[in-house]
Amino acid sequence: MLLVVGLGNPGSRYEGTRHNVGFAVVDHLGSGADPFSTRFHGLFSTFRVAGSGDGKVALLKPQTFMNRSGQSVRAAMDFYKVSIDDLLVIHDELDLPLGTVRLKQGGGEAGHNGLRSISQHVGGQGYARLRVGIGRPPPDFRGGVADFVLQAFPPEASGDLTSVIEQSARVVHSLATDPIQAVMNEVNRKR
Repeated sequence: MLLVVGLGNPGSRYEGTRHNVGFAVVDHLGSGADPFSTRFHGLFSTFRVAGSGDGKVALLKPQTFMNRSGQSVRAAMDFYKVSIDDLLVIHDELDLPLGTVRLKQGGGEAGHNGLRSISQHVGGQGYARLRVGIGRPPPDFRGGVADFVLQAFPPEASGDLTSVIEQSARVVHSLATDPIQAVMNEVNRKR
């Protein structure tokens, strides 16, 4: 089983914010999945990807708030006996421009509190991450990085946002059928 975790914060206050782009990708994937139910301190669903044999994909949106996402992830991993090698975390990435998606295996948290919580709870940093670019605050932005990531995407970004969510969903489908290295090579090549 591939456990796909989309990071975000629960509640209407955070819907549509840059920090919740992981939730947006999982919601898109969930449109063809079983209905979401409340499990593992989060919203949980499963589906099968055509061509993956018996491979099931589990979707999880932790409802513990970003800084405690690891509690939800650990609970789901323990219940389904999922190893760190079968965990994919989808999160917002300041260091990539909006419209960019990158896949990587392992690495640091780069100040992302959701990733930090997951690393602490799963016992390492070796899990796969789908980094969804949200860009950095513009030079004239008033406020800190936290203010920026907790703001909604501007209306003019809706086309890029839709495209990056669809691209991210295709990556998840590929990971259900192909080795991560092959998918990384495809996703991360320069365009």
